[in-house]
Amino acid sequence: MKKRIISVLLILSVTAAAAGCGKKPADGTDKDSSGGASQKGTGSGGLDGKEEDSITFMAPDWAIPTDDQLQAFTDETGIQVMVNEVGWDDIRDKMITASAGGNAAADVVEVDWSWVGEFYAAGWLEPLEVSDETRADIPTLETFTKDGKILAIPYANDYRLSYYNTKQYEDAEITQEPQTWDEVYQNCKTLKEKGICEYPFALPLNAEEKTSTYLMWLAYTMNGIVFNDDGTLNKDSVLAALRYEEQLIRDELVDPADKTSSGMDTYKRILSGSANFLTGPTSFVSKSTSEEDCSVIGEIAPILVPGKEAKATVTMALPEALGITRFSKNKEAADKFIKWYTSAGMQEELNETNTAIPTRNAVLKKLIDDGRIQNAGAMMEQAEFIASPFPDGVPAYYAQMSNAMYNAIHKMALGEMTAEEAYAEMDSKISDLTP
Repeated sequence: MKKRIISVLLILSVTAAAAGCGKKPADGTDKDSSGGASQKGTGSGGLDGKEEDSITFMAPDWAIPTDDQLQAFTDETGIQVMVNEVGWDDIRDKMITASAGGNAAADVVEVDWSWVGEFYAAGWLEPLEVSDETRADIPTLETFTKDGKILAIPYANDYRLSYYNTKQYEDAEITQEPQTWDEVYQNCKTLKEKGICEYPFALPLNAEEKTSTYLMWLAYTMNGIVFNDDGTLNKDSVLAALRYEEQLIRDELVDPADKTSSGMDTYKRILSGSANFLTGPTSFVSKSTSEEDCSVIGEIAPILVPGKEAKATVTMALPEALGITRFSKNKEAADKFIKWYTSAGMQEELNETNTAIPTRNAVLKKLIDDGRIQNAGAMMEQAEFIASPFPDGVPAYYAQMSNAMYNAIHKMALGEMTAEEAYAEMDSKISDLTP
């Protein structure tokens, strides 16, 4: 993400709980897990504007618009924006701390897909009115919907797309891209047996969230279901996905380092050629054409995610969004900001300035058609299959559920459990969490 030097401005006086962070040095360079935040404002009125003409915006560095973009919003609406740039890991904690005291961490806040259920159960987000046109154009809105209420509007797309190394397939005389998960497995065996790629399947197995989400979208794309209507695991689907992972590990098609590496490091193996196949973030479309990130440029093809008998008809998204805090005193101005930020024109601009993948399919298609997103492959086609595996939206206990899943998978990867035992452990813990 592009980084900018951010000057420090005195910000509107807010409660300590709402601020939730100390001031950062004037060089504006730190982004750490200690909660440091940078602050800046827009508008010629500075901090002298009326309260209803000013809003606070708390988000990680990659979501911060440029100074010119913020100034354009102020010129258009008269609303000044005070930015609190906060490390992603700290935003949830600041929301919890401020909201527990009946304060607004900010008027507009970053809302990760995995926080939706928790924030909704606690009543910390203001439901948003969204036009039918926007609903049709942003399929990831489903992820931020609970009980029919839209709680945040996604601004950065991140849905699962598959990638494979075409040159390695050619060297192994494999003539077509994989259509099913079974074909992926068989092709990986061929690549290993022919000495072309020792560990062809990139699979996160460490005790972290990327491990649990990988199992979710593997089960989802393989069988079309992960959770039953009551929130419990669907045994047939999840156990089949676990057995698939177990077989990959047993046949040494997964790098042993994947068991302890970060999930992102595991994903990146596709960029060096040490892995042949990955199902992962859409950001790897851009990474596959970046000389800084990729050493096998021209060899990686983004393709539709495989399924059980043909290509999958669903894919899982892990997007990020913006919401209005329940305790905001400037909800009308905050709503105007979110609508501006997630508009088609701004999504186009933010792709250029912040490399954000648009959540509006119309904008995504335009960028692909114009060649501004290169090596797109099946990116646009895959976007049409975005859906949520959660029958009633992301649950309030998501963090505990994910913890139960990735710990059990990690134990299976280390040989401490079979797939059946790993399923039994996570199923028992998740069943205890469901209402």
